[in-house]
Amino acid sequence: MTDQIQITDSHCHLDFDTFDDEREQVVARAVEAGVTRMVTICTKLRLEPQVRAIAEAHPEVFFAAGTHPMSVADEPMATVDELVKLAEHPKFVGIGETGLDYHYTAESAEAQQQSLRLHIEAARQTGLPLIIHARDADEDMARILSEEHATGGYDCVMHCFSSGPDLAQTAIDLGFYLSISGIAAFPKSSELREIFAAAPVERILVETDAPYLAPPPYRGKRNEPAYTVHTAKVGAETVGMDWPDFAAQTQANFDRLFAKAAQYRAAA
Repeated sequence: MTDQIQITDSHCHLDFDTFDDEREQVVARAVEAGVTRMVTICTKLRLEPQVRAIAEAHPEVFFAAGTHPMSVADEPMATVDELVKLAEHPKFVGIGETGLDYHYTAESAEAQQQSLRLHIEAARQTGLPLIIHARDADEDMARILSEEHATGGYDCVMHCFSSGPDLAQTAIDLGFYLSISGIAAFPKSSELREIFAAAPVERILVETDAPYLAPPPYRGKRNEPAYTVHTAKVGAETVGMDWPDFAAQTQANFDRLFAKAAQYRAAA
């Protein structure tokens, strides 16, 4: 339908093996639901070829790549040159996900911080947005993002944002974006919804983080990009906007941050 409300899943993991048996159908269901773009994220650089292949096989799919903080201790340290080289691909639209995770992998905090700074430099050099994962590391995350931004500007989205208000404010003050995932749709996430309600609506994106964090009514099941709509409708309620207006706003936000993806679609 030409009048269907359109939305973008700014962060998912279509390469994960839970999708192996029906990846084509998962993408098709997303498109049918109005999800016209998906960014599938590579979390280990050695897996980049298979993530790239998914993006190349589907007009609606773009990709990003980096070393997830929980994998830093077990994977070769990414280099700036390596990340910059990947960005030559026309559908490569972001650097990461990278960041800090002290919940499960605090023992590798120093290596995570080193990796994060390398990814930030790659974001600077390519002009592509940095995709940040942050868990139980608010203070160090705010400090590093601020230090690096003072050294040289870069764009950034705090993916699947579920941290505290101080880190949210730091991100907003730096000109970054906050991404709403299914967590914000959980009944007990009232404090998180308050953070999004207080954020400038022009700095909000939506995502699934599929196959994780399915929103109601699918909570506890495998998430997929088609469910972006359910999270986005909660986002609309949270910020006090009509659903069509909120969808249009987040589309404009995505186009602004992920300008390479927007330009690719415009030229297609």
